[in-house]
Parts: sequence; structure tokens; C-alpha cells
Amino acid sequence: MSSTQVIVIVLVVLVVAVLAVVARSFSRRRALRNRFGPEYDRVVAEQDSRSAAERELRDRERRHAELTLTPLSPESRARYSAAWEELQVRFIDSPGETVGDADELVTRLIEEQGYPTGDFSDQIAHLSVEHARTLTNYRDAHEIHLRNTRGEASTEELRQAVVHYRALFADLLGEEPVAHRTPEQRHHPDHDATSR
Repeated sequence: MSSTQVIVIVLVVLVVAVLAVVARSFSRRRALRNRFGPEYDRVVAEQDSRSAAERELRDRERRHAELTLTPLSPESRARYSAAWEELQVRFIDSPGETVGDADELVTRLIEEQGYPTGDFSDQIAHLSVEHARTLTNYRDAHEIHLRNTRGEASTEELRQAVVHYRALFADLLGEEPVAHRTPEQRHHPDHDATSR
């Protein structure tokens, strides 16, 4: 084999290796984008580089894999749904208190499933692996809750916080927490029996 042929073979091998690395990188990036959705863009914007952001997201996946998550029992699911429905009814009379209760209810649901609930940023990082699409809602709701504790949130903001909490709550529950019924039906539990 001539030296020219050896050089060509080495160059071809190098090009193939570079293409394989690039393809693997794009594949991993696509997988992270698909898994984390809007959270991917948020982390990229917060980090110094895309590679640092992707390292952070892979680290989140690793830490999430170490958790022991517990699916909710049907009884627990029903209990949480009933608690959420009660919470929504109380909003009309006491919106500020209800937002605090929504924050506590979501935190209890998160904890019962096995997620850590100590530090909010750690909580967000763990939730982002399976619930990334509703994290913006959760962040916004939590921020409104904090402003409410300082007396700085309007009633409309409090209403929006409950809507945001509901999005994560439904995502964690795996279903809508309250069946789609009219306010009259909510106040008359025997409505279902009479409408048959």
C-alpha cells in the first residue's frame, strides 16, 4: 500500500469518526429537547454554554433515576381530587388563603410520590425530568404565592396562580383533578343521579 492510500484511509476514518461524534451529539441534544421541552431552553439561557446546560440536564436525569417514586393508589388519587375540588370552591371566599393551600397541597402530592420537597430549586430540578412541560406554570404559581405572602398579589394574579397550580397538579395526578361540571352540579352532588 502506498503512503497516499494510507493517508486517504486515515482521513476517511477521521471524517467518519467526527461525523459519528457530531451525529451522537445531535441525537443526545434532540433527546434532551424532547424530554425537557421548554425547560431545555430555559436551562440553556441560564448556563454559560449549551454543553454546560446539557450536562446539567443529564445530571438531573441521573439524580432523578436515584429517586424511589411511588405511584398513587386509587384512594390517594381520589383524596387529592376531592381536596382540589374543595380548594377551588373556597377560592371565591378567600383567594389569598386558597393560593397558600394550593401550594401546600401540591407540595404534599409531590412528596407523597417520592420527590424531595426541601429546596424549591432542587424540587424543580427533580420534577423537570418527567414534568418539564408544566414547570413554568409551577414557577409562576409559586412566585405569585410568595408575593401573596408579602401582600403584593392581586385577585387576578391569585386566580392565575390557582390555574397554574392546577396544571402541575393534573400532570402529577395523571388526570384532571376535577371533572368538568358546571358550578350548579358541583353544589348539588345528587345531580348525576337525577340526570340519568
